[in-house]
Amino acid sequence: MSVQFLLDTNVLSEPTRPIPNQNVVEMLERYKSEIATATVVFHELLFGCKRLPESRKRRILENYLNEVVRVQIPLLPYDANAAIWHATERSRLASIGKTPSFADGQIAAIAKVNELILVTNNVSDFAEFSGLQIENWYV
Repeated sequence: MSVQFLLDTNVLSEPTRPIPNQNVVEMLERYKSEIATATVVFHELLFGCKRLPESRKRRILENYLNEVVRVQIPLLPYDANAAIWHATERSRLASIGKTPSFADGQIAAIAKVNELILVTNNVSDFAEFSGLQIENWYV
């Protein structure tokens, strides 16, 4: 199977929660050969992990990021095509008074230029981007 879904930070981190959303866990398993994430998302997860004090929780998260995410899930880059789409969308949104976060714009761009469905629990953060397909596996 080919990649169909780009996972946002909240979806990719869900399995590490003390009580993960069961629907998200089931969807991750069902589509495990059809998911990817963005290098931007990987950065967000690593940054959050590295901000934690040395602890059992941090070691578990580091293992998950290095042994599951980095090894088993394709990491798609923010490349020139994504930058072009992002700049165009950022300009359009700014002209109508919308200012999504830069990282969300990068994630949206990676999904769009790779023709992937963005999976997130933060649908409203991405709703203004033009032509972006979005799914919420939390519902």
